[in-house]
Amino acid sequence: MYPKMEDVEFTYIDKQAELDELCEHLAKQSEVALDSEADNLHHFETKLCLLQLRFDETIYLLDVTADLYLDRFWELLSGMHLIMHGSDFDLRLFEEFCGFKAASLFDSMLASQLLGIKRIGLAALLEEHFSVKIPKDSQKSDWSQRPLTPKMLKYAATDVLYLHELRDRLMARIDEVDRGEWLRQRCENQIRIAKTGFPRNDENSWRIAKSDRLDDRGQAAIYELWHWRQNLAKRLDRPPFKVLGNDFIIALAEGVSEGNWEFVFEGLPMGIQRRARQGLKDALRRGVTRDVKSLPQRPPRPERRAPLSQQELDRQDTIKAFRDKLATDFGFDPTLIATRSQVAQLARDLEDFSGFLEWQRDLLEPCLANLK
Repeated sequence: MYPKMEDVEFTYIDKQAELDELCEHLAKQSEVALDSEADNLHHFETKLCLLQLRFDETIYLLDVTADLYLDRFWELLSGMHLIMHGSDFDLRLFEEFCGFKAASLFDSMLASQLLGIKRIGLAALLEEHFSVKIPKDSQKSDWSQRPLTPKMLKYAATDVLYLHELRDRLMARIDEVDRGEWLRQRCENQIRIAKTGFPRNDENSWRIAKSDRLDDRGQAAIYELWHWRQNLAKRLDRPPFKVLGNDFIIALAEGVSEGNWEFVFEGLPMGIQRRARQGLKDALRRGVTRDVKSLPQRPPRPERRAPLSQQELDRQDTIKAFRDKLATDFGFDPTLIATRSQVAQLARDLEDFSGFLEWQRDLLEPCLANLK
């Protein structure tokens, strides 16, 4: 019988002596259930705020915003086998925070996909396996605030409470269908991908979705509005989307193109109109007057490949049908074997397995052998 969320117990750590004691216990472990809480909904930069760990049937909540010397902790953690769910964001965040790289990983989301489970969110899995319902109201909380509320702490602790048991149940099913090696390769690949961190803004990051359809004047407006938003968001320490959403940027830029941006502005919600005091109208006026030739040049497009030949189209259909049949037999999504673009990649070159994992290649090889 598992405890309800309100009954979960944990040890909160925000002092060096407490962290040192945690490290002494951690040094004796080989694996740990791990999760994190970050704050990218309330601040300009994504901040790691809290780490949740469970081992020896004890839950620890480590406040990484406290004045703590964390080097030994991260060093110990780097040698552990990690049990996580949906680890991509967390591992990228740890890379950004301290250059962390996991030694090995079990990700219950990746395992669920290989089992063909439809609802692969942690809340859905906990409800299915443990009849636990986790309220969603703490997901959008400000995790950088201190002190954290008791409800937020209970929510955070619950995220790791069941991970060991969930791992055991999913791995039993993975072993039954002999997909352990597939999962291992996927988890190792997740660790490799996470080392790239988060994408960085560059001189063309202002080219937001739907901006390509605008004329030069509209492009200049988007350039000015995007940079105004970035600067104000950083000054206010707020996420850019909470300063001005992309849809509003597009609407205003269209107004600049059509010469009626003042009219468009007057039709915006009052909360956005008040941004005029923070320079929004000035940014629009700069968009009107900016020399469009001064905008950063669009990065060169990769050389456009010729359309697939008829022979390659036939190959693509054959590979896709083979992939889909395999996926149906396995009971999971076909894209786990090969995405649409990867199918086209193989149709062009039957030897081009770049980006594929070994188990994916092994599955597809019989089909490709018949096409050679």
